[in-house]
Amino acid sequence: MFNPGDFNMVYGSGDYTYELVEGWGGGPAGRDLGVVSSMAVDSQDRVHVIDREPHPAIVVYDRDGRFLYDWGQDLFKVPHSIWISEDDIIYITEVELHTVMTFTLDGKMLSMLGTPGRPGELGQPFNSPTWAVLGLDDDLYVTDGYGQHYAHRFTTDGELLCTWGGHGSEAGQFDTPHCVRVDKDGRVLIVDRGNARVQIFDAEGRYHESWDHLLAANDLYIDPDDVVYLAEAPGRVSILNLDGEVLSQWGNRDEKDGVFVDAPHGIWVDSHGDVYVCEVPFAHNRIQKFRRV
Repeated sequence: MFNPGDFNMVYGSGDYTYELVEGWGGGPAGRDLGVVSSMAVDSQDRVHVIDREPHPAIVVYDRDGRFLYDWGQDLFKVPHSIWISEDDIIYITEVELHTVMTFTLDGKMLSMLGTPGRPGELGQPFNSPTWAVLGLDDDLYVTDGYGQHYAHRFTTDGELLCTWGGHGSEAGQFDTPHCVRVDKDGRVLIVDRGNARVQIFDAEGRYHESWDHLLAANDLYIDPDDVVYLAEAPGRVSILNLDGEVLSQWGNRDEKDGVFVDAPHGIWVDSHGDVYVCEVPFAHNRIQKFRRV
């Protein structure tokens, strides 16, 4: 079990101040965690973690970090992201299989979108999709960000409604669209990692605005109070409102606080307001929990 050591300090500022929960989580009995690329919290505050390499699986903990169970050892090659809907359906993107899959909380597969092992043509789904979430209308939004640079919107039945993007740095273009979320007004927020910004669109893919004052981010979470949490690759967490104004930050690979050593790649907030962050790539495969104070 990873023990981050003795930290007697708080992180963040103002209303968004946290303390590190020491020694949270750990691998199943007899196996350490590998590369932990993403996590999501269900309606009972259980934490579902992608343990990506070398033995892909989903590892589940209670909110105190006690291991509960794992599943999926024979289902995945390179699972990338996990997202859980309000009705506890799991959505997983698979970058090597080029698919988006849905599951029950105990690992029963419900659906698969995409052809396993067959990447889509340019602009067509999927070529190593990075994230998948539902919008307010229960349509599915997917960032297709590793093999190409597009976003797609589907009906709940898997019918493709629209695609937008393309490689570049102009408004509406992407350089590795890495994560997608939908806010309370139906705006589509896409983490444009290679361009170090968050771009905001309507449901049809029409560009609205961009937040350009951030580091290159990996993941974005929007809580029920419409507060945005960003896991930024250079070792920082930023908390913002829906206007893009920074409310709190910590990290940035500061040797003095030492809280992030690698790149924060996944972020989620539970019903208590506690923040979970996982890091990649290989040196410090871990999940850290920050308790709100």
